[in-house]
Amino acid sequence: QGHLVESGGGLVQAGGSLRLSCAASGNFFRITYMGWYRQAPGKQRELVARITRSGATTYPDSVKGRFTISGDMTKNTVYLQMDNLKPEDTAVYYCNANLDWEDYWGQGTQVTVSS
Repeated sequence: QGHLVESGGGLVQAGGSLRLSCAASGNFFRITYMGWYRQAPGKQRELVARITRSGATTYPDSVKGRFTISGDMTKNTVYLQMDNLKPEDTAVYYCNANLDWEDYWGQGTQVTVSS
């Protein structure tokens, strides 16, 4: 079983940057992928970025060129660097990880971008 702990959310002005971190802990053998989702009020949860154990990354068009996901699998940690933030990026950001073929979620961290 695993547990995800997120950090790094906050309030930033449009055009600014934030870096989120997520660490996986617990008794598991394999990380297949780690990533981030976000959910804004009244909207569905959506994928923001994902990185696989081999290093392959996935981004939706809405964040390509602005967000960068990276991982340190020796520390079971993933990072999300968010640059040129826009007000529409405001949401609760959730860490997601597939540990031993089971999906886990963090508690969420608020990111607010003011215009």
